[in-house]
Amino acid sequence: MTCYQKIICPNCGSDKIMKSGWNSLGTKRYRCQNYDQGIKEQVVEMAINGSGIRDTARVLKINKNTVINTLKKKQKLLSK
Repeated sequence: MTCYQKIICPNCGSDKIMKSGWNSLGTKRYRCQNYDQGIKEQVVEMAINGSGIRDTARVLKINKNTVINTLKKKQKLLSK
């Protein structure tokens, strides 16, 4: 019999969680994968209006790598 424990994000309450290694005490660490609705559209809009990657990340309070990956994925969709 397998037992599962549902992990939820303490910040947003979402259950879209992925494992992210171990902390120094030896317990599992998790990372939330839930972004606010419309955040990716805001990234694209800010890029069109001339905002830089770091500026966009700072304003939207997300990682700059998330901004870069979002723009790369959008570019691949548009080029097809």
